[in-house]
Amino acid sequence: MKLLNLFNGLLCASSVLATFRKPVKPTLPRSVIEKRVSSQPFSHPEIQKRASRFLTDKTEAFAVNGSGIPEIPFDIGESYAGLLPISDSPDETRKLFFWFFPSTAEQTPEEVTIWLNGGPGCSSLSGFLTENGPFTWMAGTLAPVQNPYSWTNLTNMLWVEQPVGVGYSQGSPDITDEVELATQFRGFYKSFVDTFQTKNWKTYITGESYAGYYVPYIADGFISANDTEYFNLGGIQINDPIIGDETIQQQVVILPYVEFWQNLLYLNETFLDQVRERQDSCNYSSYLDTYFKFPPPEGPFPVLTDPYSTEDGACDMFDTFYAAILEVNPCFNIYHISETCPHPYSQLGIVNTGDYSPPGAVIYFNRTDVKEALNAPVDTNWLQCTDINVFGNGNDSSRASDASPPPANNGVLQRVIEYTNNTIIGSGDLDMLLSTNGTLFAIQNMTWNGAQGFSEYPSTPLYAPYHPEHNGGALSGAGIQGVWTSERGLTFYTARLAGHELPGYTPGVAYRMLEILLGKVDDFSSTQSFTTQTGNYTGNGTIYR
Repeated sequence: MKLLNLFNGLLCASSVLATFRKPVKPTLPRSVIEKRVSSQPFSHPEIQKRASRFLTDKTEAFAVNGSGIPEIPFDIGESYAGLLPISDSPDETRKLFFWFFPSTAEQTPEEVTIWLNGGPGCSSLSGFLTENGPFTWMAGTLAPVQNPYSWTNLTNMLWVEQPVGVGYSQGSPDITDEVELATQFRGFYKSFVDTFQTKNWKTYITGESYAGYYVPYIADGFISANDTEYFNLGGIQINDPIIGDETIQQQVVILPYVEFWQNLLYLNETFLDQVRERQDSCNYSSYLDTYFKFPPPEGPFPVLTDPYSTEDGACDMFDTFYAAILEVNPCFNIYHISETCPHPYSQLGIVNTGDYSPPGAVIYFNRTDVKEALNAPVDTNWLQCTDINVFGNGNDSSRASDASPPPANNGVLQRVIEYTNNTIIGSGDLDMLLSTNGTLFAIQNMTWNGAQGFSEYPSTPLYAPYHPEHNGGALSGAGIQGVWTSERGLTFYTARLAGHELPGYTPGVAYRMLEILLGKVDDFSSTQSFTTQTGNYTGNGTIYR
């Protein structure tokens, strides 16, 4: 299954499935244990009740009643949602939908952080609902909960449904590549800046999955505009991104990935012996041995034959493994490989064939009352991932040739790193679709700030702070959670227990990442508490105030 078509068919960074948590013998003092098991629901510190700098005559039409969101039994605070045009032409009818949350920080930071989901064609509201928004509603759970790790705690957050054709956005898609996409996004963002009076504010662009294309291209568009009044780029961050040649990033590395996780995937040895022979005959083994090194040999690396361009597809290792794993585990989740049957239902709706949908289920964002609460057009048929081609002047079968080249292959990502010296790429180790070593392989084939790739494989322990806030509906691990490295303005990190949707599986790691991106914390080795945390919680039950 060709990677770009795979994204079209099933890749939405959002289909987060619930996992079973075994009870752990308590090792914390009784006061902390009691706090954990208390039947009282989690509650944020009181939402800042201050005069808003954002509520004006221009923004009043976008204001959302924080106490009037369907199914949400708590006040989510100040926010604004609606449609803004992609250009300032009076004849422009195409518009993108946004949901903007001022930060709950005591002092409003003069910055905006944008979140984008991928697809191409998937809604950023899926990341909002299951990863980093003020409330989360995870698959298989009965009700939403407040999110202690909401990115709004740290920064002003803007979730945008783009490009045209996605979610509540309005108009017919007419772009053919990411350069045109970036131009339309710039037009939208200029409208946003004028509406909410955020001129000269730093802008950080984040996302995941196919946003590995979106984020660098939009950031590069910001740079080329040469206008910091509207496009003052401060840095970018992408998780589990498609950034490089798909044969390198997906096909070549899949056998070592499966062998590493064999005790979890449980494929039979006869099959493994056969695919090892194919790995050799396709020259993938020698390619790995020669080029996947730290530091890498001087590139660019030779371009491998696309297995989908051959008649027999004999070197399509990825789909061979995917089919075999599904025989062993029919509910295998390509985004988080530890999961088994059944598929829990998601309020975002069905994405993959075979996902469970209860009788009478209605997609949350397709409910009329939700649309009305969010100032969205009620006649829109909201889908987590659109069923139309968002690259409207192309077609799905030609997508690979019509698309802009991968950001790591044509200088786009390089320019963004060198401009910002503040670029972070993350990877969930339990993501098979875009694995950690596949992303690293793409990075090793890229040159930035005078050198190629990383000089050493990431190995520095990544630390997520211990924290006393315990919410049974939104838990986050602490302590050593992965590894990281940083060279010449690019930081790479892993989250051991995360799948494709990293902030949803390991919200504490993602929260620390955002603190680093925004310049609030030095790096992933820091053992200081979260910057929004009251007191210093050591993990042994001691809280210093």
